[in-house]
Amino acid sequence: MPQHTPTRPICANCDGFPTVTITTGQTTPDGQRQTITAHCPACHGTGHATAARAHTRIGA
Repeated sequence: MPQHTPTRPICANCDGFPTVTITTGQTTPDGQRQTITAHCPACHGTGHATAARAHTRIGA
């Protein structure tokens, strides 16, 4: 019987597109565009949100 993995919620900040490549506007010596890679700061490049921590009140 197949085992189903529960789906993880998609990150609300990047909508599941956690890594983007941005061109710097410069070219390398062989003529290719120079790029940098940026990751979503909220999910750290995974594309999935972590479960929110529950707050509990201690004391009165």
